[in-house]
Amino acid sequence: MLENKKAIKDTYSSIETVKSIVSQAQNKEVMYDQTPARYALKSIMSGFLLAIVTVFMLAIKTQFSGALEGVVNLLGAISFSLALVIIVLTHSELLTSNFMYLTVGWYYKALRLNKVIAIFIVCFIFNIIGGIILFALMKFTHIMTPDMIKALTTTVDSKTIETTWYAILVKGIFCNFFINIGIYISLQFKDGLSKAFFIACGVIVLVFMGYEHVVFNAGLYAGMLFYNFDAVAWIDVLKNIVFAFIGNYIGGGIFVGLLYAYLNGHRDSLKI
Repeated sequence: MLENKKAIKDTYSSIETVKSIVSQAQNKEVMYDQTPARYALKSIMSGFLLAIVTVFMLAIKTQFSGALEGVVNLLGAISFSLALVIIVLTHSELLTSNFMYLTVGWYYKALRLNKVIAIFIVCFIFNIIGGIILFALMKFTHIMTPDMIKALTTTVDSKTIETTWYAILVKGIFCNFFINIGIYISLQFKDGLSKAFFIACGVIVLVFMGYEHVVFNAGLYAGMLFYNFDAVAWIDVLKNIVFAFIGNYIGGGIFVGLLYAYLNGHRDSLKI
């Protein structure tokens, strides 16, 4: 028999990807600590991009209404994937991808837990501000048509009033699992086209299936602030944000970040 000379470290099949994630998590901490205004601007940009592409998706769905529903939903999902591709490739700060990055950084003791939580909170706040800025600017235009406002309202109702906390939680898990598994795979490629393809694949699945993305949802609620405030059940909005947040963390931070951190070494093993 052929002698097996492999060691445990040889099973760490994506250790370079994990090292890259830890390095980026450290960069996020440095930026958060030393240039907080830059970190805030990067977070605002992510929320702004998500919101502006959300409007694009609403336009596609309303202008193609009457076509096959599945085809329209697929077109909307493909269009929305543009947002995540741009966010990742411009190194903007998005809460849901930070769930993976910072959890891996915490696992390898590159960041303290209190710092991880603080960055999550600040990133989310400024993601929301980005969406508010977009819709505040758009309010004084005719970009949002009555049909788009109706579609926005219907979408918000389905995510708040017409669902349960458990459904939101599970859909949140699935949502951020697909986002972060796509990002994790994309990190193993150097060329932009390959990165964009795998990021887009995860996003298309989550949008087509109607999973719950807490920052995307917050952008929808920002739109309702300006276009149909009275139609919003704000207690149900809070329910959605809380359980989508928790579900997104489980899906991206635990099911992807913590899992692949563990699969590529113990907590004291990483040297960058």
